Amino acid sequence: MRKACKLVAWALLILAALGLVSHYLSRKLPIGDRIALISVEGAILSSKDTIDELREYADDDSIKAIVMRVDSPGGAVVPSQEIYEEVKKVVAVKKVVVSMGSVAASGGYYISAPASRIMANPATITGSIGVIMEIPNFKGLMDKLGVKSEVITSGKHKDMASVFRGIGEEEREILQSVMNDIHEQFITAVAEGRHMPIEKVRELADARIFTGRQAKALGLVDAIGNLQDAIDEAAKLAGIKGKPNIVTRKKEFSVFDYISDSISRQIVGALDSLTGALTGGLTAARPMVR
Repeated sequence: MRKACKLVAWALLILAALGLVSHYLSRKLPIGDRIALISVEGAILSSKDTIDELREYADDDSIKAIVMRVDSPGGAVVPSQEIYEEVKKVVAVKKVVVSMGSVAASGGYYISAPASRIMANPATITGSIGVIMEIPNFKGLMDKLGVKSEVITSGKHKDMASVFRGIGEEEREILQSVMNDIHEQFITAVAEGRHMPIEKVRELADARIFTGRQAKALGLVDAIGNLQDAIDEAAKLAGIKGKPNIVTRKKEFSVFDYISDSISRQIVGALDSLTGALTGGLTAARPMVR
């Protein structure tokens, strides 16, 4: 009995070792021609998962190119900037092709700008190179209810953007200067990523949206095509002969991601009926590229 248990234990140990070796070889050796597919969907509120994927595939010698499928109306500024910077780093060593879905606007465009090539569908909603901060004002309601908020601060601007009172002129000037600076960072990022004159980008950076076809005419995207076209383009740029193997990472279910995606889908639905500026969805007293 003890001898049989030892044999089983050794067999399991050998199988585990073989599994580890197989995983290592598949990651480190160029087995076949592979293209990684990364999906960025919904509001961009965190950069960690996307950056982890980009770094993983950049270090994997068997991955010849990366396709990033962007279907996002934007989100918070800093995660968008962090993904932008990581895409720039990866492009220095591997081709990155962006495939735009229904919407790749504001933050969705921000993270796409430094790619080796951007492809959009003719009716993709993109652009919206702008920044927004929305601050609810409950002062009128509080006055009607007879409720007053007592605030103690160490500086006169510490409670700036409080939802319990309006914004004074001095505070509005401060917040506007912050928005202007972030907007200028966005413009500069697009100009550098797309290799466009900054003045040309500035002309387009009034937060207006474009269809994929309009964006191509303006130089904001490179070509019209769907996801498969983007995969074919990535294979071509990487010198892959024949049909490449597509590698994706399976994501675990997250309630937060589900809620975030639901909100984003509502925004996308609102976009279908828009002919003007991008609106809707997330409201927060912080800068958003959406």
